[in-house]
Amino acid sequence: MSARVTVRVPAKVNVQLAVGGARPDGFHDLANVFLAVGLYDEITVTPADELRVTCSGPDAAQVPLDRTNLAARAALTLAERHGLGAADAAVHIHIAKDIPVAGGMAGGSADGAGALVACDALWGTRASREELLDICAELGSDVPFSLVGGAALGTGRGEKLRALEVGGTFHWVFAMAGRGLSTPAVFREFDRLNEGVRIPEPVASQELLDALAKGDAGALAAAVSNDLQPAALSLFPELARTLDAGRAAGALAGLVSGSGPTTAFLAGDAAGAEEIARALLDSGTCRSARVAVSPAPGATVV
Repeated sequence: MSARVTVRVPAKVNVQLAVGGARPDGFHDLANVFLAVGLYDEITVTPADELRVTCSGPDAAQVPLDRTNLAARAALTLAERHGLGAADAAVHIHIAKDIPVAGGMAGGSADGAGALVACDALWGTRASREELLDICAELGSDVPFSLVGGAALGTGRGEKLRALEVGGTFHWVFAMAGRGLSTPAVFREFDRLNEGVRIPEPVASQELLDALAKGDAGALAAAVSNDLQPAALSLFPELARTLDAGRAAGALAGLVSGSGPTTAFLAGDAAGAEEIARALLDSGTCRSARVAVSPAPGATVV
């Protein structure tokens, strides 16, 4: 048994987020095309006298440090499944945060997946890939993708994954907003905006899947979509200015990332991404702008 394990886990961007109507369980069926991007949290676990969560990095003060944190829940779930007692399962989980908090980039989900992989290695529980994915799905809709990374189509509520082929590297700029957005609040607003509307069954865009497989940034830009964007803009209208600024700076496409409020801009190449990031900062419409590439690997022991 190791005395310390660190796992690096990526952020995500949704290049397509098709949302169906509300289900009886309150969730929505999705066709969710995930791309893992090279912004990472690092989760380090070490044995401790009791379960403890700490966090450092940007926006660390906004991260819950109790057992509601997905990293803590991941550790507790793995321990319970493998019959570990309180003493055996005691662990200090440290989150070195670089993924935006409440930004629509699955930072909390990434931490859950990272802690699960780290605790499995620390405790020697040797959980199968299938078991790890099952626990991830129990923790949340985005957690399984944080484990696998790369590119995938998520169906159901997003937790049922099919790996997708990616034929090249895509260059992104992510503009961080001045405040967060609650994912449940955005879905509630989606339901309100679509009250009385017949919502079609969500399906993945074949044009978008083809663009990913070919590594064609121009074709991908023409196909990206996010059904949650109108709801995010309704709750956070200032994001429209950020989207306008990024597009004016030469982005091939701009969209709200997931439930927001982070906005994502696809660039033609690395130099273009740097230019867009500078223009976004100069525009005063965002708190910060980060450049990253996709696809990126999933949760990895480092």
